[in-house]
Amino acid sequence: MASDYVICVRDVAKGKFIAEPGETRYLELPEATWDKTPGNPLKPAQEIERKDWFRKVMAEAVVGTNPADATEFGDVLVFVHGYNNDQKIVMQRHRLLKANLRSIGYEGSVISFDWPSDDKTLNYVEDRSDAKATALALVDDAITAFVSYQQTNCKISVHLLGHSTGAYVIREAFDDADDRKNLAAENWTASQVMLIGGDVSSGSMSEGNAGAESIYRHSIRLTNYSNPFDSVLKLSNVKRLGLAPRVGRVGLPADAPSTAVNVDCGDLFQTLNEKAAPPLGTFCHSWHIGNMTFIHDLLETIYGDTDRTRIKTRVMKPDGSLSLAGV
Repeated sequence: MASDYVICVRDVAKGKFIAEPGETRYLELPEATWDKTPGNPLKPAQEIERKDWFRKVMAEAVVGTNPADATEFGDVLVFVHGYNNDQKIVMQRHRLLKANLRSIGYEGSVISFDWPSDDKTLNYVEDRSDAKATALALVDDAITAFVSYQQTNCKISVHLLGHSTGAYVIREAFDDADDRKNLAAENWTASQVMLIGGDVSSGSMSEGNAGAESIYRHSIRLTNYSNPFDSVLKLSNVKRLGLAPRVGRVGLPADAPSTAVNVDCGDLFQTLNEKAAPPLGTFCHSWHIGNMTFIHDLLETIYGDTDRTRIKTRVMKPDGSLSLAGV
C-alpha cells in the first residue's frame, strides 16, 4: 500500500503534536484522498527511522534510468505550508497536490515539511517566529539530507514549493545555512524553488539583498506566482502589522536576478469560480492547489525542459511580463 511522507518539526506534548518547535521526525502514514483526511492525521507514533524514510522516499522518487550511464534519476517535491495551518489542512493540501500532479503524469515523490504553524488566525507573529526557528531544519534534515543519501548511480532533483509563510521558511533556511561554515562550503543545490502567495517582502527578493543571496545561489531557478487580488497579503490587513508589499501580491522586484521569473496569476484568477474550488483556505490566497492550470504550469516548471517564456500555460505580455493562462 502506498504511503504519505512528512518531515515534522513540531514538538510533542501528551502524545500529540503541538504548535511549538521540536525535534525533527520522519513520518510515514497510509495514503488517503485529500477529502478523507481525519481531524488530525499526523501522530508521533507514525515516526520511522530516518534512513528508512529516505530509502522509501527516494525509491518512490526514481522515474527512470539514463541509458548512457545506467544512472537512475527522479524528482522530490517538498511542500512547505504557510501560517495559521493545522495539521488537517496541511495534509489535505499535501494529498490534493499529489493527486493533481499524479493525474497529469508526475511520477516522482511529493513530501511535506510540517513546521509549527498554529491554527489561530491572530497567531501571525508567533508563527513567523516559529518559522524562523525551524527553517534551518529544512536544509539540514531535507535538502542536504537527500544529497547525502544519494548513491553514485542515483541523481534525485529536490524541488521546493512554499505557500504563504512557507516562502519565508525557505528563504530563511537558505540564508541561515550559508551563515554556517560547514554548509556554506558544501556544494548543495535545490533544483526548482516555487513560491505561491509568498509572504515575504518583494524588496527582500532583490538580487543584491543579503537575505536573498543564498536562495538564488543554491537553486537553479526561482519562480514566483503572484496574484494582485490576494487580499490576505494586502497592507491594510491588521495581521500584517504594516509590513512592506509582499512578493505574492506585487511580484518580484525589477532587479531580481535572471534566474528568477515572476508569473502574474491575476488574469486567470479573475476567471475562477470560488464555489467550485476545494475548501482549503481563503480562496484568493490558496486557490493554486486544485487548479489544474497552475498544476500544469508547476509540473513544467519542475521538469525544467521548456524555457520559462515558452511554457504553454503562460502568455508573454507586450511589456515582457508573463501571465498565467488557461491550458
